[in-house]
Amino acid sequence: MTLGLTTRLLHADHFKGVEHGATHEPTHTAVAFGYESARDLAAVFQGDRSGHVYGRQGNPTSAALERKVSMLEGGTGTVTFATGMGAIAAVLLSLLRRGDHLVASRFLFGNTSSLLQTIESLGCEVTLVDATESGAVAAAIGPHTRMVFTETVANPRTQVADLAGIGRLCAERGILFVVDNTMTTPYLFQPAAVDAGLVVNSLTKSISGHGNVLGGAVTDTGRFDWSRYPNILPPYRKGPAAGWGLLQVRKKGLRDMGATLSGEAAHRISTGAETLALRMDRACDNALRLATWLSAQPGVVQVHYPGLEAHPQHARARELFRQFGALMSFELEDRRDPFAFLDALKVVIKSSHLGDNRTLAIPVAHTIFFEMGRERREAMGIAESLIRLSIGIEDYADLQDDFAVALAATA
Repeated sequence: MTLGLTTRLLHADHFKGVEHGATHEPTHTAVAFGYESARDLAAVFQGDRSGHVYGRQGNPTSAALERKVSMLEGGTGTVTFATGMGAIAAVLLSLLRRGDHLVASRFLFGNTSSLLQTIESLGCEVTLVDATESGAVAAAIGPHTRMVFTETVANPRTQVADLAGIGRLCAERGILFVVDNTMTTPYLFQPAAVDAGLVVNSLTKSISGHGNVLGGAVTDTGRFDWSRYPNILPPYRKGPAAGWGLLQVRKKGLRDMGATLSGEAAHRISTGAETLALRMDRACDNALRLATWLSAQPGVVQVHYPGLEAHPQHARARELFRQFGALMSFELEDRRDPFAFLDALKVVIKSSHLGDNRTLAIPVAHTIFFEMGRERREAMGIAESLIRLSIGIEDYADLQDDFAVALAATA
């Protein structure tokens, strides 16, 4: 019998077997793990048998969550982290070396862009391109290119990367393709379908969904041949090559850097993930209806949402994704004050978070993209009046009424 996604998530711990017949893996808080035999302890340390050696490298509760994320992404294994940025940092810092070249989308999330500047300062070359065109990626690839990094849907302008084209290109050239799947979630899209080797998810966002816990994950899809990757260190070239990359990410990116997901956080994310499909269905439906309505309102210059037929990558999003996601943004006409508009909203929360059950709004140019400066914002198409929305699961009529009042108040 083939079970659906939600059924498998709900029963993952139960089917594996949990002590005392519990339906959830309990919250493990132990930092140390003892073994009856010193040889067994040594075997776990050396990677010759499974087990836990120290809480910084994970615990049974985070291991249970890792199995669920692997199941969601159709991957071969997952490593969890304290935050999504911790997961991205682990990938870049554990798999790249001085002299390597990274190609990345120029529409990346601001903190990821900031991290790439750090990577450059450590001796890696970074080239930012328009990832909506695989040809731009191809033109940037050189002899030292080790990795291509992009997001599925860009925050906040919702550009959809040419994921299939970039995946084919990387597969042909033996380059590691890393995809941040946070904005779509594995419910709407699995990057393994476009030959991504590693997938990053901010578990803080829609996977946990309730805005009450931080977490991140890196999943190996099994699509990349790690025996061809020159940066795998000798200690991690153990066993089948398929496990080398993730082992190095766990050892160098988690053990050495210490961005460990706690047992309490792992349990909260795991239970939140059980309703991922239900929440995303509702949020995506709300987003499409609101985007359609907003695009017809006086005072709204443009709405950026892949579900709209006018969106430049609408056809691509329709082909790749189950639905169009819960992220959108829109621009107000110049004579309207975006701060006054936001302050007129009563249901929508003014917040920088994403993927919450509640709808959230933020003035982009004045907050999360403020440090970039006006010149770079203009180059990225970030208008001064741009408002980003993360759509939640409220009753749709209440959302539409809230925006209607705000538009009327700033007319």
